[in-house]
Amino acid sequence: MAKTDVNELLKAGVHFGHLTRKWNPSMAPYVYMERNGIHIINLYKTAAKIDEAKLALRKLAASGRKILFVATKKQAKDIVAEKAKSVNMPYITERWPGGMLTNFVTIRKAVKKMAAIDRMKKDGTFETLSKKERLQVDRARNKLEKNLGSISEMTRLPAAIFIVDTTRENIAVREANKLKIPIFAMVDTNSDPKEINFVIPSNDDASKSINKILEILTFSILEGLNERKNEKEEINDSDLKRMKSESVKDDSPKKENTSKDSTEK
Repeated sequence: MAKTDVNELLKAGVHFGHLTRKWNPSMAPYVYMERNGIHIINLYKTAAKIDEAKLALRKLAASGRKILFVATKKQAKDIVAEKAKSVNMPYITERWPGGMLTNFVTIRKAVKKMAAIDRMKKDGTFETLSKKERLQVDRARNKLEKNLGSISEMTRLPAAIFIVDTTRENIAVREANKLKIPIFAMVDTNSDPKEINFVIPSNDDASKSINKILEILTFSILEGLNERKNEKEEINDSDLKRMKSESVKDDSPKKENTSKDSTEK
């Protein structure tokens, strides 16, 4: 696995932290210096943390488990949605639904309701409703799609979550910690890294910085998915070879027996 290039991080502006007066002292180990009232993040430490996260995310993807991506801030929403879709992972880019993790059963019921409305439209039941009822059902469906459409394929709790801006997504952080779900996160100098399992000290406000971090990490996830796919194909090939050899073995005694029977006659 290739090491993260510090120069790429520098070009993307990953090193720019928050104003010094807004900083969280717990981020001190990751701060390199102060310049013009802004903290500068040590990119060598960021690169090392990214490499740790890459390895862990690759293993999770190779195991076939899901990683939930979370980012509701304007400059991160579209980037996160695009990158999560590219590796077929669930994501939340609208308001975080309270109890998304801690009350997952209820969230799944809402997703099933959305699927039930879709079935109504397919089997013609929807057309039997009055115009007013159809409008109400459509509004409910659109609301569910907006908030939960991106997690409709997530049938169980994720193996991990990735967060952009842990201060903003503090409810997601609390829920994940309560359920002991590992958290990967872009943590800026104004946030608390103590509650995060895989801290990536970085600028979580600039779209270029967010895009660069996600580009690196989703590539590792893709590698894990390809690894899983290749393993499955190898298993299938070996199974077919075994089946073939066993069928040849099973057929050979039968031929001997038939030849013996014919000689006795």
